[in-house]
Amino acid sequence: MKKAFSLLEILIVTAILGILAAIIVPVFQGNSAEAKSTAAKENLRILRGVIELYTLQHGGTPPGYLSNLATSGIMIPNQLTRYSDIAGVTSVAKDPAYPCGPYIKKMPVNPFNNKNSIYRLGNDSSFPETPTGSYGWLYKPATKEIKIDYDGCDKNGSSYYGY
Repeated sequence: MKKAFSLLEILIVTAILGILAAIIVPVFQGNSAEAKSTAAKENLRILRGVIELYTLQHGGTPPGYLSNLATSGIMIPNQLTRYSDIAGVTSVAKDPAYPCGPYIKKMPVNPFNNKNSIYRLGNDSSFPETPTGSYGWLYKPATKEIKIDYDGCDKNGSSYYGY
């Protein structure tokens, strides 16, 4: 006669696995949110640092300008990830005419919406009251402020937008 598990034994094991899953899954989900929060802070720290370095190497002009004239948000990642001249014109190739940069290999991703695009605010514009979530980052070159474009709060109740 073959020995096998009874239906009752299978139900008990299934119930125990269900209880363990109910305990473990929220722990991992909490760690995931905390990891995203940490990644957001670190990405902002990196971006703020490279914005400062770019500004220093370009005579006080932050990324987002070409020869002190405003550019689009599309140009900013190029200014941070490519070689550039003092005016902010970029090149993919290293050349004596482009002595500055690159400052980072690629634009960091917003860990909450997985976007790395930048929305450039105008010199006279204010940051929106709440983020749109349409971009990875919101950046105001006139003040060198950069914020994460995501609404929500961390486990301490701090707004991600306020990081």
